[in-house]
Amino acid sequence: MMVNVQGEQPMMPGVRVMVVDDQLLVLEGLCSLLAIHPQIEVVARATSALQLAELLAASRAEVLIMDVRMPGLSGIEALRLLREQERLAGRAPIPVLMLSTFDEHELVLESLRLGAQGYLRKDISFQSLTDAVLELAAGKRHIQPAVTAGVVSRAELESLNRDLPFTPLSDCELDVLRLMAAGYSNVEIASALFKSRGTIRNQVSSILTKLVARDRTRAVLRGIELKLL
Repeated sequence: MMVNVQGEQPMMPGVRVMVVDDQLLVLEGLCSLLAIHPQIEVVARATSALQLAELLAASRAEVLIMDVRMPGLSGIEALRLLREQERLAGRAPIPVLMLSTFDEHELVLESLRLGAQGYLRKDISFQSLTDAVLELAAGKRHIQPAVTAGVVSRAELESLNRDLPFTPLSDCELDVLRLMAAGYSNVEIASALFKSRGTIRNQVSSILTKLVARDRTRAVLRGIELKLL
């Protein structure tokens, strides 16, 4: 595994980014492009996610960019482990931008279930990549429109359509939806918002009804389509 965590050097403040990709040429290319942007600082890079938590802690990265498919430990598996470690440690989840070579709908859905805040194909432009990084750092989500359209067009997600009527969510329900989008379970949402599990269960049910969604993942996708997230 190639790992590089940069030491402390005086520089203009920027969004601290870590990049993980098993293809060295792609990794170097991504890091070189990101380093051009005046508001982005690449503080760590790795060709494997095996020591992801330690590298993130050492680099104090604010956004993680990670390839979905990697040998040994895939991006999906690494994201699952990272979120579990963050929950056990009581840390806020770091924004994660997943990258993929192809449209892989199941991986898009699984990434969202695990709380990824962004998903892009590797054929994106430099502007799209840097925009996504800055949006994630600002607490927003960024799912490439082409990727979202591909997922939404599937038969199993036919109910996800921005033209379907929906009922606006309350502020409390928006808080719950945001935590759902971060991959939190009902129990974890109840703890984070200091509410009972029954209350959260009822609010999740209300969210699904209002957004015309059959499950939590579809509700998150619907929220993205409606620009609620």
